[in-house]
Amino acid sequence: MGITVKDVLQLPVMKPAKIHVGNERIETSQVEWISVIETPVENFVRKNEFVLSTGVGCGDDPDCLEVYVKDVIHSGASALAIATGRYIFKIPDRIQQLALEQNFTIIEIPWNVRFGDILQDVLAEISKEKEFEQKQAESVRQELINCVLNGKGLQEIMTILFQYSKIPVAISDHNKIVRANYDFDQRMIDVLNGVEEGDYELIPTEETPFRDHPLYHYIEEYKIGEQFCYQLTILSNYKKQGYLLFQPRDNEELTWPVLNILEHALTACALYFVKENAIEMTEIRLRDDFLLDLAKSEVEVDKQMLSKAQLLGYELTLPYICLVGSIRFKKKNNQIEKAGEQSVLSSSMNSRNYYIQKEVTHAGDVLKRRTMTTFEDGEVIVYLEADDHPYMETSNQFLDLIERRLNELLAGINISWGISFPKNGVFVFHQGYDQAVTALNIGKQQHEDGNRTFFSDTRMNRLLMALSHEKEIENIVKDTLQPLILYDQKRQADLIHTFIVYNKYNSNVSQTARALMLHRQSLLHRLRNIEHLTGLSLLNADDMFLLELSVRLWKLKKVEEE
Repeated sequence: MGITVKDVLQLPVMKPAKIHVGNERIETSQVEWISVIETPVENFVRKNEFVLSTGVGCGDDPDCLEVYVKDVIHSGASALAIATGRYIFKIPDRIQQLALEQNFTIIEIPWNVRFGDILQDVLAEISKEKEFEQKQAESVRQELINCVLNGKGLQEIMTILFQYSKIPVAISDHNKIVRANYDFDQRMIDVLNGVEEGDYELIPTEETPFRDHPLYHYIEEYKIGEQFCYQLTILSNYKKQGYLLFQPRDNEELTWPVLNILEHALTACALYFVKENAIEMTEIRLRDDFLLDLAKSEVEVDKQMLSKAQLLGYELTLPYICLVGSIRFKKKNNQIEKAGEQSVLSSSMNSRNYYIQKEVTHAGDVLKRRTMTTFEDGEVIVYLEADDHPYMETSNQFLDLIERRLNELLAGINISWGISFPKNGVFVFHQGYDQAVTALNIGKQQHEDGNRTFFSDTRMNRLLMALSHEKEIENIVKDTLQPLILYDQKRQADLIHTFIVYNKYNSNVSQTARALMLHRQSLLHRLRNIEHLTGLSLLNADDMFLLELSVRLWKLKKVEEE
């Protein structure tokens, strides 16, 4: 890429020119600019610049000319062309020897060749070459973009990038896991991927020939063991998607055209990750909708449904335990916050759901069981593959794995679970969900976060729930407890809770007083109030049964209303 000293010498205007020293370098010496520079050189000459000089001010002073030539050589110029016939009539042998020692090209131009003509023709060639490079870069850009749009992957992007840059390249995701590479150092890949032990650190980027390129300020240099590489961060919507890694043999390879190609590759990689994320989000929505429909509707699992499930990665012909979890988080003041409340931002909810989903998948992998998971309104629905072991044992083992890791990742999380495993086991997803929700709601009666309630343990509660919907029974409960409810509201008392504890300890006054941290006489006063307000005797078995049944039905009703 670019024109060389040889290309400059082949121009018609340079036909009279004569090479004195450095003929072997003219094919490899790049020319990026041309200028007329006289003494002093200072910092006016750039790297790869073709320098024209008349030698004015140095013609009668060989030492001055030698200093001038040394300065041009040290500036990194491509070649020095000196016009002879006015100030300098012959290039001194000591200057030619200096150029020979420094492997530098010295050219003699007759005085009658106008510098203006040389400048015009060389600049025209440089302009043509720049235009060609721009067209080539645009062609590469289009090829990279089409690669993404045509459904090809990161490896194809790397192949195209290497084809045009000839530099070993790799792409990693935001976790530094290398996903594609072309000719990149394998040990560096193994260290980044965690296959091999090793440290990598960010080091300051040294002075480089590509400092003037707009991409320079975004390039980071990494040291991995004794190896070095550069990286560019792949961003999309200000979100870090991954890294483009490249490993030139030396910085001379990082020319402007190569950096332009890297910049286009960066755009193509960002587009790929955006497309990948969009596909992933679409798949997640399809899977969520499918599982919600499976759980909440009486759908027939036919061949079409089985085929759709397989496309989404699900196997419906297996028996599944259904687990429904209610997600809550503790606020700083120890209050409980529902995960579905408006105060929780959607981005935070997505993050929490991500961690829960990740741990569900991990637990399933550990137990070697399939899982299917979805979320809705602060509720997580999980279908866990069952086997010959008791479903309670399997469920507890599964939830233990999840909650142990979740408590480390999400501080203050509490998930109450309802768990069900219908007897026939297969194609009973809606039945399993309904039973798990019932178990979850019954478990909430205990007002304890993080509890697990199995549907098979809720027979008494389900019987009570069925009774609670009978109108006549509802009236009996209301008549029995209404005086206690009104008294508790008016006096800020807790007579109903007092009765619950009293009944729990089988009417033992001493144990009840200790549990409530009350003086014995205070407890007896409360118990007399209960009898007075309800008209029931706590010494009568039938009255005790009526009061206990009424309290339990009232609590069930209260949970349902919440």
